[in-house]
Amino acid sequence: MSETSRREVFGAIGAAIIAAPTAASAVAGDSPKFSVFGIVGEKTSMSEGAAYGSDQKSTLYSPYSVYGTGEGKLYDASNPEFDARQKAVIAESKVRLTKIPAYIEKKQWFNVRDELTRYMYGTRESVRYFAKTSETKKAAQTFFVAIEKLSGSATLKKQDEARAAIEESIAALDAFSALI
Repeated sequence: MSETSRREVFGAIGAAIIAAPTAASAVAGDSPKFSVFGIVGEKTSMSEGAAYGSDQKSTLYSPYSVYGTGEGKLYDASNPEFDARQKAVIAESKVRLTKIPAYIEKKQWFNVRDELTRYMYGTRESVRYFAKTSETKKAAQTFFVAIEKLSGSATLKKQDEARAAIEESIAALDAFSALI
C-alpha cells in the first residue's frame, strides 16, 4: 500500500466521523427529541413531553396500582371483599402447608421450597394485613420465623428439623387465624 492510499483512507474515515452528526439530522441549538422523565426534552410529542403518561386523555388504570381509580382494583382496603380475599389467601396457605409433610417424608426438597415460594409470598402479605394489634403481630412473627426455619431446613435437606418446622408452621398459622 502506498502513502497516498493510506492518506486517502484516513481522510475518508475522518470525513465520516465529522459528517456523522449531520447524518443523524442534528441541528445546532435544537432541543433533544426525547424526554427524560417528562421533565427535559421534546414537549410537543405525545407521551414524550409528559410525566408518566399525564398527557393522555383517558384516565389511567391498572388493577395492580394502589393509585388506580377504576373498579376492581386489587388493593382497596375500604372494600369488604378485600378482607375476604386476604382470608382466602390464608385458607389456601393452610391447604398448601398440609401438603409439605408428604414432601418432607419423600425428601422432595424442591417441592418443599416450591410450595414455600410459590404461594407464601402472598401469605406473608395477607398475614401482615391482619396483624394490627400487638397480639396478632406477635403471632404473625411466630409464623414467619417458623416458615423461615422450614425453608432453611429444606434448603439444607435436614429432614428432622423440617418435620418439626412444618408442625410449628401449621400450628402458628392456626393460632394466627384464630385471632383474626
